[in-house]
Amino acid sequence: MIARLQTVEKAVAELTAAEIATFRRWLAEFDASVWDDQIEADASADKLDPLADGARGDYHDWRARQ
Repeated sequence: MIARLQTVEKAVAELTAAEIATFRRWLAEFDASVWDDQIEADASADKLDPLADGARGDYHDWRARQ
């Protein structure tokens, strides 16, 4: 894993400024997609239910803030 990361780091270091800008955009989109997939998986597995229940409880007990 470390060797692969070092290979990626070396390749990124050799990119032009324009290529780095393109890579940044791609990485941001990729990261957002991974995050969305994780949230979807957590929601499907009911892992977010305790958070929603707590938020609803705060709202009903007038502890919610805007």
